[in-house]
Amino acid sequence: MPTTNATDGTPLNYRVFGDGPRDVVLVHGWMVSGAVWDSMLEKLDMTGLRLIVPDHRGTGASGRPASGYTLAQYAKDVLAVADHAKAERFALVGHSMGGQIAKWVAAESPSRVSGLVLLNTVPAAGLPLPPDAAGLFRTSAGDREKQKTILGLACKQLSPESLEVLLKDSGAVSKDAIEQCFDSWTAGGFADRLSAITSPTLVVATDDPFLPPTFLRQAVVGLIQNARMTYLPGPGHYPQVERPAETAALVSAFLAGNAAQA
Repeated sequence: MPTTNATDGTPLNYRVFGDGPRDVVLVHGWMVSGAVWDSMLEKLDMTGLRLIVPDHRGTGASGRPASGYTLAQYAKDVLAVADHAKAERFALVGHSMGGQIAKWVAAESPSRVSGLVLLNTVPAAGLPLPPDAAGLFRTSAGDREKQKTILGLACKQLSPESLEVLLKDSGAVSKDAIEQCFDSWTAGGFADRLSAITSPTLVVATDDPFLPPTFLRQAVVGLIQNARMTYLPGPGHYPQVERPAETAALVSAFLAGNAAQA
């Protein structure tokens, strides 16, 4: 698997699928690694695509530094991976906190981003949680029961098998990543920069208890000039794991339409 270094020297691991002319970078969220995309990747129409799937610092096969778990650094990490993979221009598919990171990249480097798919994205303004939930989330590193509770709260249609896969992945995420990432995505703080995003944007909403469609329409879609929303009823916060075929169909359709516009 290819590896490059972040601006602070942290090794960043990523995987590549397909060899098409159009590059797509999949940006995962908090408490998981790039493996969270695997079920959806099996269902995705790969025609003409090259998919680049990084593991963020502190997750998967990437390095585990003590710091650097900020949205700004994550955006730099994504660009470092894209540069190493020789992806000049690419679409971004971001989930949860990964949607925040994708928006940061698209606002920072609009000429490089051809399209955005945001699955259950955390708003750029952040998502403060009630104290009891915040305490549970922030102290969940390496704690299977806490992480199982979080996934139980977040998901609606997770199979027992998929739950086990997610728990195995989550259990290996570093404590620094769990704690500092949590602070970063709950704080957000860059909503004023979204006006710089120029790429066509699809916001996918589900029956996510934390990020319902009406909230996403107001907090995300309304702030990005070329954004529209689609609603996938049924799954909760992890549609690419809970309903991989339907999620893959939405992503594939957007990417195909995005190619036609390019």
